[in-house]
Amino acid sequence: MPASPLREFFRAVLLPPRFFVALAAVLVLLTVAHFWRVLLVPAQVLAGLLALLTLLDALLVFRAAPGVFARRVLSKRLSNGDDNDVRIVVENRYPFAARLDVIDDVPVQFQRRDLVFPLHLPSGHSTTLQYQLRPTRRGEYVFGQTNVLARSPLGLVQRRYRFGEQDEVAAVYPSFLQMRRYELLALSNRLSEVGVKRIRRVGQSMEFDHIRPYALGDDPRAINWKATARRPGQGDQLLVNHHEDERAQQVYCIIDKGRVMRMPFAELALLDYAINASLVLSNIALLKHDRAGLITFAHEPGDVVPADRRRGQLPRLLEVLYRQQTRFLESDFERLAVLVQRQVKQRSLLVLFTNFESLHGLQRQLPYLRRLAARHLLLVVFFENSELRQVLETPASTTDELYVQTVADKFSQDKRRMVLELQRLGIHALLTTPQNLTVNTINRYLEFKSRGLI
Repeated sequence: MPASPLREFFRAVLLPPRFFVALAAVLVLLTVAHFWRVLLVPAQVLAGLLALLTLLDALLVFRAAPGVFARRVLSKRLSNGDDNDVRIVVENRYPFAARLDVIDDVPVQFQRRDLVFPLHLPSGHSTTLQYQLRPTRRGEYVFGQTNVLARSPLGLVQRRYRFGEQDEVAAVYPSFLQMRRYELLALSNRLSEVGVKRIRRVGQSMEFDHIRPYALGDDPRAINWKATARRPGQGDQLLVNHHEDERAQQVYCIIDKGRVMRMPFAELALLDYAINASLVLSNIALLKHDRAGLITFAHEPGDVVPADRRRGQLPRLLEVLYRQQTRFLESDFERLAVLVQRQVKQRSLLVLFTNFESLHGLQRQLPYLRRLAARHLLLVVFFENSELRQVLETPASTTDELYVQTVADKFSQDKRRMVLELQRLGIHALLTTPQNLTVNTINRYLEFKSRGLI
């Protein structure tokens, strides 16, 4: 049932502080005039003037046509763990310069009540406001309407405008902004700017592509003497063999969704760090002409995306990663080994994102990790607790602090013993902090390719 115009008016009208200050001054003057009658007439004149100006101000701001227009510019997809830009376009259609307060109703997940933008906008002018939101959980985020409080130069009455949909939904996806950033750096050969190492190629993990003239800086070992000798009359022009990276290798990101991945770091769960790194690594693998796939697991098998490099593979991976949630039970590595044996027939690079908090926890899973490493190139990625490092670096001044440091040192040493134990069994291991996960994982992938391991 539509609301009546009168009801809409009372919903939209607001009285700013200036009105109450003026009203308080009039009431004080009327109170004083009760004792000094000589002030009664001036007080009544001021009261009438305040009422008249308030009525005039109401007529100015509540003109028939809307005096203000606003529009929120928001992507339907937000990037998890990144600063996402939100813009609000505001236009003043009043015949006078208006004072505006723009208030955006953001989703409750952000817990922000400070998004108030004061503006002084001349008549007929528009402006664009911009702020950033950093989501830390995947899923749907519901935005409310954009509220604009408008005042005339008198400033005695304020009108509230509401723009946009009441329930505008934006979905928070894995960090596609990070993925695009790495993609642009990879295409422009500038990955070293974010910490990706330039790795010297070892061995012959390359495929012959074509023969070309020698250029300064080429490896002399690549000179094709036979092809050079077959070109009489060409002077001293040497020819070299040009190789390309081996292509169409399978790279699977395997993500543990068990309870160990619920641990938060900088407001993001370890699972989200693993998801974001998997998306970037898959994209880099596709750029390197390899085939990217995905496997998730917890106490039961999860989603499987077979390795491929067709055009729609990356959007497919993005949609599957968007749906992943952590579980409360311990992950079943035995079922994972069976799942990989059934689904992955070709020797592949398996990047397993998980976390072990104790050496005993790792040892219970070693038989299944060894089974995976027997048929594939397995890289086990788990997380270093950077907060323990801060505890160890802080000098202990009390017995309790010394005890805490001793326990923290034990956990820190256990993590390094896990790496040594995996390496002893011929399994590649990567111990990394969450914030360096993506860079370190890409470095290991490029290292494997340079060494011809995949």
